[in-house]
Amino acid sequence: MSTLREALSQALGREVQSLRRVAGGDLNDAYTAQLTGGAAVFVKTAADAAPHAYTREAEGLAWLSEPGALAVAKVMAVADEPAGPRFLALEWVDRGERTAETDELLGRGLAALHAAGAPSFGGTDDLVLGPLTLPNGAMDRWPEFYATRRLLPLARLAADRGALPPGGLELLDRLVDRLDDLCGPGEPPARLHGDLWSGNVLTGAGGRPWLIDPAAYGGHREVDLAMLSLFGAPGPRMLESYGDAAPLAAGHEDRVALWQVMPLLAHAALFGGGWGASAVSAMRRYVG
Repeated sequence: MSTLREALSQALGREVQSLRRVAGGDLNDAYTAQLTGGAAVFVKTAADAAPHAYTREAEGLAWLSEPGALAVAKVMAVADEPAGPRFLALEWVDRGERTAETDELLGRGLAALHAAGAPSFGGTDDLVLGPLTLPNGAMDRWPEFYATRRLLPLARLAADRGALPPGGLELLDRLVDRLDDLCGPGEPPARLHGDLWSGNVLTGAGGRPWLIDPAAYGGHREVDLAMLSLFGAPGPRMLESYGDAAPLAAGHEDRVALWQVMPLLAHAALFGGGWGASAVSAMRRYVG
């Protein structure tokens, strides 16, 4: 603890007087760092984080903040070298009460964030999901990207863990063969949060939604919405607000489970349990 506090003090240029453990998800230890003068900083750290994980997250936060569409936690310091404590320090977001406008602000802001776009599907660096690293090389076609950069690598990782039911890989191969037909009308790459479940949307002061913990990349905009539906269903006002700002393509309701195969496989690869069976169940909706 003292080593982390000293490293934080040096990186922030201010003395860290205390560290207090707080809730921080399944993959990191999280702390409130109290600084001289009374300010607080949120700190996440994990000894087994993938190489460059915190640097990639810091870059993702900066990329998501560029359009000014939604509030995004500001990076205060990042340390990602194996020789010392590895951490990401973010501005502290004071929690507020969710109001009637919170969902509307989130829907409208998320539509604007997606519309800010990306140069391609994917990006320049590998995508880091906790201890997992996924290929993220740029592609022009979403069905090919979704298959080769997300579904197939995640399924192999889940299978290596023994988390896929028998026949799961073969079922995925059949799904991949149909993606050109299943993915719907072509759309330009959207600027995705990439890990948009309800726990990564904080309600700040005045009911303002804030984004944290991204796995940002260029992708299909329906992916973010599908993940919100999987882990903490968005309110109807959020979806209406999004649709008013950026109407979704015909058939989007039928594609929700298709996009949810990805986070279900990721959870199978990370945590095992019944996540692999849930992924297979989602696949069966499209390949029988």
